[in-house]
Amino acid sequence: KDILTMFVRKKKYPSGNIGVIVVEKIGGKMKELATIGVAYNEGEVENLVIEAKEWISKEECRRHPQLDLYGEEREACDREREEVRRVLSNVSNIFLNGCDLILDRTFDRIGFNRIDDDVFRKLVKARLAYPTSKAATVEYLKNHFDEDMDLSKIYRYLDKLSDHQYEIVQDISVQHTAKLFGGNIGVLFYDVTTLYFEADYEDELRKTGFSKEGRHSNPQIILGLLVSLGGYPLAYCIHEGNKYEGHTMQPTINEFVSKYGLENFVVVADSGPMNNANIAELESHGYKYIIGAKIKKVSKSRTGYWNSPSATAKWLNMTKEADAVS
Repeated sequence: KDILTMFVRKKKYPSGNIGVIVVEKIGGKMKELATIGVAYNEGEVENLVIEAKEWISKEECRRHPQLDLYGEEREACDREREEVRRVLSNVSNIFLNGCDLILDRTFDRIGFNRIDDDVFRKLVKARLAYPTSKAATVEYLKNHFDEDMDLSKIYRYLDKLSDHQYEIVQDISVQHTAKLFGGNIGVLFYDVTTLYFEADYEDELRKTGFSKEGRHSNPQIILGLLVSLGGYPLAYCIHEGNKYEGHTMQPTINEFVSKYGLENFVVVADSGPMNNANIAELESHGYKYIIGAKIKKVSKSRTGYWNSPSATAKWLNMTKEADAVS
């Protein structure tokens, strides 16, 4: 008696397309039973292979009928599978919008929907999901969400954001941050970085100076950022690339504190902007502060003060106040 064996075979045609067929081996000879279809790419090949295996399963059931206790359920599953296949076969494109849905809700919950500008919403979501250049952002929005946005439109909008919408964006961000911390922003972290430009000329803002990125020959700007505990952005400042970073901190902090009426907070910064003049000004305003620096790089007068009993008592008092606020 011949042993019957059915299996799937892929057949490559001269055109490069791949046919998926079901063959049967009978006594050492091969016989083609069915051509399931012709595939033009790897994705189609995989789908046709799945169909071929289902064809074999049905053919085996037809040849060897057995008592099926779940016949109705199996038929229902087969019908549902065929319906899903029919629907998917008519899909011409797929967009993954799970990230978009989540970010939309977060965007609205923070309160940024108060800014009635669709470009702002799209740029914020794209920056969170796929942080890259403006040109690549245009491609990302098109490929993933079928959103058409011209690159020049993005640059025009950035001018609008800077000139007319900065204040409301900052207000929303600060209000949301204060809400997270029970109405009180108790810590202000300040730091600066440099951003260089691939350009051969300077202007009134882009100047060559000390580069944190090691690009001392490129024009740059200095960016100062003020954030809260947890890294929530509060304010930023932009300065000429050749400006001393120690001169950027105090105006930013004073303006922010005055604008939002902050009280009982601590300023935290590294030793770069924390020069003697800034420390003296912080103390003149009654601001509490923490300096992040290596002890060996700090002057003896400062280390002597920090190790004194009065400084220890002051630090313990600040710690108790911070615990009371939290």
